[in-house]
Order: sequence, then structure tokens, then C-alpha cells
Amino acid sequence: MKRFKVMALALAGLMSTGAASAQDEVEVSLGADVVSNYVWRGGKLDDAAIQPSASVAYKGLSLTAWGSYGLTSNTGTTNELDLTLAYSTGGFNVGITDYWCNAEKYLLYDAHKTAHVFEANVGYDFGPLSIQWFTNFAGADAVRRSGERAYLSYAEISAPFKLGGLDWSATVGAIPYNAYLGFYAANTSSGFAVNNISLKATKDLKISDSFTVPVFAQLAANPSTQATYFVIGFSIQP
Repeated sequence: MKRFKVMALALAGLMSTGAASAQDEVEVSLGADVVSNYVWRGGKLDDAAIQPSASVAYKGLSLTAWGSYGLTSNTGTTNELDLTLAYSTGGFNVGITDYWCNAEKYLLYDAHKTAHVFEANVGYDFGPLSIQWFTNFAGADAVRRSGERAYLSYAEISAPFKLGGLDWSATVGAIPYNAYLGFYAANTSSGFAVNNISLKATKDLKISDSFTVPVFAQLAANPSTQATYFVIGFSIQP
């Protein structure tokens, strides 16, 4: 799930954006999340969706492909493919993501016509707390009223904890500037907006002695738009 970023891309999600130890050998992973709603950074992008991912990693360097495909036939169903190149060492992580969603001509990279959005991220996981910063730097980024590139950004703080036999994660995310452009889910005339407050719980459901399925539930609220979402889902990890 991306976007509970679960950056999805990091599978976490993106994810890629979390801390990871350097591998001594090449590691390949495959998986998929099935979610009741596709919610990302305070906004709902789709109804029920399946979100597959594949990644290869070596000594802290990783390349991840992540997608989201709507399971309903409603107009606006998401068809998304994201690629993330990331590096992590200790608690530090940095990466670049290519987002592509609901468009034709995947290989069209013309600066004024492309549907791709390129984003850089940097963050640090302190253990009890992690911080992440994301900034669009190329592609179909939003444009300011002056006509200049907006370099829209999003920042979040997350804290994992255990309670009642479950793994929990509390997250607060905000748009630090240019929130009025509406690229993210925000309803404000000012530059700053808190657009994501979420609480997520995860538990491994034992199917057999050798097979478990992680299931999760998340309550997410967007103070800027006053929207609230409840998402449930499960992960498939061969």
C-alpha cells in the first residue's frame, strides 16, 4: 500500500523510504497489498485496489516497482506504476521516485507533455521516531500562479509502537508550502496545511504453521479537508 506510503514504494510500502540495513548479497522480493480504499497523503485516490510490488536490493541500494490497479469499474479507477531508486545506511535514507498514473504513452518524457512526476526524498529513522521529506523536482509538477514550477513538498513524522499484541504506527503529515495549489488533498488559501493524521494497526494472521498473512486497519484524517477514511487490507508475501 503505498501510500500509507506504506509508502508503498518501500513496501512498505514506497517504500524504499524506510530505514534498512545494508545487504551482503542480492535480495529480491515480491508482494502485493489488497486494500479497501487507496488513500495516500491525506487524499483518496481510488476505491478497492490491488497494489503489487517487486524490488531488488544490494548493500543498501534498492530498485522498487510498485503499482495500484482498481478493483471496481467506476470512472476514475487508478492505473498507476511507480519506480523508486533508493539508498539507505543505518537510519539514513534517500531516494528518487518516478510516479506515473492514469495516462497513455508511458515513454513520453517531454518536459511540457509528460505525465510522469519525479520526486526526491530524504529521511532518517531514529528508532522510536522517523522523519521524511518529499519534493517534486521534475515532470508534471504543479505550477505557481507566476507560472514557475512549484516544487511541491510533503513532510511526515511517524512513530511505531506495540500495544495489545498489535504493531501500530502513528503518522502526522503536512504540506509545508504552496498547499493552496491543490496538488495534494488540501483546502486552504495559505501555504501550509496539515493534511494527514493516521493511526495504523497490523497483525500477522496465522493460516498454517508455515504461512501467515499480515492484515491491517488504518484510520486516516485530513484536517485540511475535514475528510476521514477507514482502510482495511491484507498483504501477500511469497
